[in-house]
Amino acid sequence: MLIDIFSKRRRISIIGCLAQMNTILFLGSTECTLLAVMAYDRYIAIRFPLHYTIYMNWRTCKVITVVTWVGHFIYITSPIILKPLVFCTENILDHFVCEVLALLELACGEVTFYKTSIFFGSLFTILTPFVFIIVSYICIIVSILKIHSAGGRAKAFSTCASHLTVVFMFYGTSMTMYIGQTKRFSYNLKHVAVFYLIITPLLNPLIYSLRNNEVKGAFKTIITKSSASWSR
Repeated sequence: MLIDIFSKRRRISIIGCLAQMNTILFLGSTECTLLAVMAYDRYIAIRFPLHYTIYMNWRTCKVITVVTWVGHFIYITSPIILKPLVFCTENILDHFVCEVLALLELACGEVTFYKTSIFFGSLFTILTPFVFIIVSYICIIVSILKIHSAGGRAKAFSTCASHLTVVFMFYGTSMTMYIGQTKRFSYNLKHVAVFYLIITPLLNPLIYSLRNNEVKGAFKTIITKSSASWSR
């Protein structure tokens, strides 16, 4: 995508475009599931702190990760293998990436199969995890309210703040695109894709790692050394 943006000709082959499209769908759908798993992880940590390492042990985490990645890879690649997209001639794509909804507007022949797959697939990969996250956070709030210490409640809420920020930014924009735009893709909404394709992945390392004490310590060390070198 960056090569295409900084290129003067801005051309991409059909194979390259389809590869980019599948990569976006694969990583995006995987992110949806992993965000739901993280909500469940937060619930277990707050509701059962003493049993957290038992419920969320390394074996469980590995199984969830493998099932998520392999399952979404099969789900994303199956439609394109069963019924490949056909393009008649050279096309102009009014988008900064090969988004599947934008590509369907340029495809030849009947695309009802794809639009139906996207709609029901979005309900499964976007809406279902989002509902699961909402239910998890309702349970989390109920558990937090049972904590007698004000400091304990504040600490519990703070552990969820970063995750909720990503959830609303990612799910809000992706649902706008993939659930509300399956009948007719609007190029006016292509800028919405910036949030779930660029901004959310860009902020992920910052949002999650800045809560880590080791990362905070490393930042403080770098800033201290930089300040000392400038003062000299």
